[in-house]
Amino acid sequence: MAAELLNSLFPASHHVAAKPKFPITKGSKSISAIPVQIKSSPIRGHASGSGRFSIQAESQSSNVVDGEEVTDVKTDLYQTIEGINRGIFGIPSAKKAEIENLVKLLESHNPTPEPTENLDKVNGRWKLVYSTVTILGSKRTKLGLRDFVTLGDFLQTIDVDKQGKAFNVINFSVRGLKILTGELSIVASYKIASKSRVDIKFESSTIEPYQLMNIFRKNYDLLLAIFNPEGWLEITYLDEGLRIGRDDKGNLFILERT
Repeated sequence: MAAELLNSLFPASHHVAAKPKFPITKGSKSISAIPVQIKSSPIRGHASGSGRFSIQAESQSSNVVDGEEVTDVKTDLYQTIEGINRGIFGIPSAKKAEIENLVKLLESHNPTPEPTENLDKVNGRWKLVYSTVTILGSKRTKLGLRDFVTLGDFLQTIDVDKQGKAFNVINFSVRGLKILTGELSIVASYKIASKSRVDIKFESSTIEPYQLMNIFRKNYDLLLAIFNPEGWLEITYLDEGLRIGRDDKGNLFILERT
């Protein structure tokens, strides 16, 4: 009699079958469940004696930088290099280490791991925003960079249609009776050495106007020794607006597209 009463209240069509246990899959890979820790709280006065439980998921901190986080790292990098004049006259070691750590994070998530096979992304005009190349001590004094010569933008133009040429321009201004502006131009050729590396060969240099050459003439070899790009360059990060490279002398270069 009791069985008939139950069947009338809960027809067979409303019975809920127990769900089988099976792994959750996405494609062909199994997704493991997040481990949870169940902590019981004190039982409070219910006639049924039922307790309340809080479920707390244990998550592990991750160093993975992805998606929007890459943008955040780039923002942090730009903020860190702000106001240091590209590092050309040296920076504190702590600041240098901070920049290096941010760069390594970006390099580990390089969206263009084979840049020499994607030269369209390298093509164009770039501006140096940071480098570990420095002009210190007597070098800075000899070049007049303490008193009356000021460094302007460092620009690089890469034209893949011009038989592998790179055109580097370093702008200067000279304080005197009036402001004199000029530039050192260096032409270099590059040859693909691997999927991420190019070999660079110095070809020629010029200084304009001639008054600027008169200032640097005595120390022109020193000037070229600092800015001569000859050697090899490894492109370690490349996206639409940012390029990072390391050369055979251990220098780091960060450039933004202009």
